[in-house]
Amino acid sequence: MTITLRINDTEAEAIRAYAELHGATVSDVMRRAILEKIEDEHDLQAWERAYAAYKQNPVTYTQDEVEKEFGLQ
Repeated sequence: MTITLRINDTEAEAIRAYAELHGATVSDVMRRAILEKIEDEHDLQAWERAYAAYKQNPVTYTQDEVEKEFGLQ
């Protein structure tokens, strides 16, 4: 699949320089950047759901309690 992205010359040069500095292609840099952005947003949504659940039932457990519960001690 090919995706076209329109950017100005200054942005293009910054991206090219970054890619060169890291020994990567522009495509690799762009791919990594967008996938990291998607992952960050996914992580934030997961945290928001977990925090909302915690606020409804603010019970916490120590690591020792969890290990005992699962027979890891």
